[in-house]
Amino acid sequence: MPGDPIELAIIGDPRLGPEDAARLRALYELDRPLLARWTSWALGVLTGNFGHSRLFARPAIQVLMPALWSSLILVGTSLLLAILLGVAAGALAAARPVYAGAVQTVALMGQAMPSFWLGMMAIILFAVTLGWLPAGGLPDEQGLVPALRYLVLPLATLAFSHLAAYARHSAAAFRDTLREPWITSARARGASENRLLWAHALPNASVPLLTLAAIDAGALVGGALVTETLFARPGMGKLLYDSIMGNDYNLALLALMLVAAVTMLATLAADLLQLWIDPRLSASVG
Repeated sequence: MPGDPIELAIIGDPRLGPEDAARLRALYELDRPLLARWTSWALGVLTGNFGHSRLFARPAIQVLMPALWSSLILVGTSLLLAILLGVAAGALAAARPVYAGAVQTVALMGQAMPSFWLGMMAIILFAVTLGWLPAGGLPDEQGLVPALRYLVLPLATLAFSHLAAYARHSAAAFRDTLREPWITSARARGASENRLLWAHALPNASVPLLTLAAIDAGALVGGALVTETLFARPGMGKLLYDSIMGNDYNLALLALMLVAAVTMLATLAADLLQLWIDPRLSASVG
């Protein structure tokens, strides 16, 4: 983050002079050496003190937590929707080859469409032209129904952007699993195609999808900037961008640290789920 945050804060304000700049630097410990500042910040993190946000004039953790929950709701719901629809589309393409071309076409369209363009088209169609849904922001009234109405468009935009990857990966995983000898044996014993697909093939095909979901979870928490900005939703992506552009060191460091923590927790959860779904992995690790 280039530039002096204090100079950026007082520029253009004739009421603030060099004495005020020195006082602000001392307040935010910017007059200390870099190593001393980093040590002080690290010790503060260990004791639960994440510093103050210069942009919002509040403790950084108080600024960040509402944005984190907003992003987790949006990202978690969209990721779950993308996985469910993507796996269903992949299973359809693998079990019914006649639909494989259609699934592949939709998947390629989803990957080719930029999320900002898809979001703008959704706003024009459903908010401006039809008037069915709000264009963005947060509801003024409390309740589940108003919250869901404001969540539909950003949720659908983010989910469709990632659905394509899950459809393609799950289709390939299902096809490989359905060619296994033990699937042929189960089919010869009279197992139905639905049972083969969902009871036998799904657990094995889901292992690589869990890894993809873990990577997506961390990336989306801090990377949903375009969707959050387009639909005027205060989230982690928007907050991280504002803190970096505004040279708010404490807020930017805390946001990056939480994004890394979410990524590590999601990866750990995916590894544990893989061991639970496929016990052969635990045997190979042991």
